[in-house]
Amino acid sequence: MPAYRRTSTAYRPAANTGQNITLSPERLRLRLFSAAAQTVTTGRRRYFRLPANWPWTDVITSAIHRLQTLPNPG
Repeated sequence: MPAYRRTSTAYRPAANTGQNITLSPERLRLRLFSAAAQTVTTGRRRYFRLPANWPWTDVITSAIHRLQTLPNPG
């Protein structure tokens, strides 16, 4: 299994809300990884900047927030 398929399959439960529940892993991968985003590191923090007018910004930010609320497995 290619690495991109494993990654999109891993992120699929986080993004499966509302109309996104029917997306295939390939389509979800395109939506998640085609974002024109910047990763900014300041001090010890990393920020992920997404353009406000991009149509999938709300989907990605809500998926990131849901992933952050998961309990730490370690």
